[in-house]
Amino acid sequence: MTDPTGPRAAEAGLTQVPGTGAAVAGTDESPAATKTDAAVVRDALGVGTAVGLSGFAFGVTAAGSGLSLLQTCVLSLAVFTGASQFALVGALAAGGNPYTAAAGAFFLGVRNSFYGLRLSQLLALPRALRPLAAQWVIDETTAVTLSQPTRRAARIGFAVTGLSLYVLWNLTTLLGALGAEALGDTDAWGLDAASPAVFLALLAPMLKSATERVTAAMAVLLVLGLLPVLPAGVPVLLAALAAPLVLFLRGRGRVRPLPEREETILQERGKETSRGTTATRAGRRTGVDR
Repeated sequence: MTDPTGPRAAEAGLTQVPGTGAAVAGTDESPAATKTDAAVVRDALGVGTAVGLSGFAFGVTAAGSGLSLLQTCVLSLAVFTGASQFALVGALAAGGNPYTAAAGAFFLGVRNSFYGLRLSQLLALPRALRPLAAQWVIDETTAVTLSQPTRRAARIGFAVTGLSLYVLWNLTTLLGALGAEALGDTDAWGLDAASPAVFLALLAPMLKSATERVTAAMAVLLVLGLLPVLPAGVPVLLAALAAPLVLFLRGRGRVRPLPEREETILQERGKETSRGTTATRAGRRTGVDR
C-alpha cells in the first residue's frame, strides 16, 4: 500500500488531500500540475512536427555534399541529432577533412549525454527501455520533457516527441535526398540554415544569465573569426573554449577585488581587528577588578 505522504506517492503523481490522508492523482492546486495528457500530446506533436520537417533540408544538403541516398538515410537513422548531422555534411560540402568533420559532429553530440543524466532521473524508465530511449535524447525531447509538471506528463512528452520526430525526420530525410536533383543548386535555397535556426530558437530561451549570454556571444565571435583561417569543422571545435574562458574570467573577478576597493576592504578589516582587541582588553580588566 502506498504511503500518501511518502516519496513513492510523489513519484506516482499522487497528492494528499488535506484533512483526509488520502492520496489521489491530479489534485495539486497549481495550474501547471493540472495539465492534461491531451495537452501534453498536443505540445509534443507540435514540436515533433515542426522540427521533423527540417529533415527535408538535411536530406537535400547531404545529397548536395556528395553523400549517397543510403549514406544519408543511415546517418539520420543512426545518429539522429540534427546539429551534428548538419555540422558533418556542412564540413564535407566545404571540402573539410572527413575526420575533422566527424570530430566536430561528435563533440556537438556529446551534449546529449548530459541531457541523458538529467532525464534518466526524471523519467526513471525500466532498464530494458533505457538503451532504446537513449536514441531519442536530443534537444527537442529534453526541452519538452523538462517543461512537464509531473513524471507521467514527462514520460508522455518524451515518448510522443521522440517518436513523432524520429519518424518524420527520417521520412523527410529520404524525401529530401530523393528530391535533391529536382531542386538543382541546393545552396541557392539556403536549406542548410533550417536546422541551425531551429537549434537557436530552442537555445535562446535557455540563455537566462549574463554568463550564459556572454559565453554564447563569445563562441559566435570565435567561430566567425576562425572560419577564414582554419579548415571547415575546426572552428566549431574551438568555439567550445568560450565556456572555460568565460568561467576563468568570472572567477578572477570574484577572487580579486577591484583596485579602488582594495584599500577600503583593508581599512574595514583593520577596524574589525582593532575592535576585537579592545573588547578583549576590556574583558580582562573587568576580570581583574572582580
